[in-house]
Amino acid sequence: MIAQKRGDRVKLYSRHGTDMTQRFPLIVDAMVRLSASSCMIDGEAVVCGEDGIPSFDLLRYKQDDGRAFLYAFDVIELNGEDLRREQLEQRKAILWRLLKNEEGAETGPGLSINQWIEGEEADGATVFEHACSFGLEGIISKRKGSRYNSGRSPYWLKLKNPESDAVRRELEEDSGRQR
Repeated sequence: MIAQKRGDRVKLYSRHGTDMTQRFPLIVDAMVRLSASSCMIDGEAVVCGEDGIPSFDLLRYKQDDGRAFLYAFDVIELNGEDLRREQLEQRKAILWRLLKNEEGAETGPGLSINQWIEGEEADGATVFEHACSFGLEGIISKRKGSRYNSGRSPYWLKLKNPESDAVRRELEEDSGRQR
């Protein structure tokens, strides 16, 4: 999802360009509260179940849209400055400053920073294994120093958990369309 703020106006778009603004009021409210005059954030709309784990079904079947928040993982524009050419690490630092207050706490409900792992702990295979053990859809790995790309990129790798409900359903839907 792309969340875009221009003054007090906020628009939310799906990856296919569908306007999702009315569907996710908590995300809209959080975007309005940001101190930036304008910004564009890339992220994933999420609803968590009682166990605190993101539930694709709750989001898919629109059961708790009022609780959905945006896991923000990239910033594309801030106060009129196009950040797509900046390196990933720079964009992450800007996103962190945008979504945190002076004490380092997140600015409120509706927006959350999707944590990233660097250094020796960033063993992709281990991170993917843990994501699968929680039944998550998968992980995205981005190459250090990469610029922002809309769509597919050789510098971003999406690994899907074939055992997750979301991925299984996606495969079933794709095979049903091919018949």
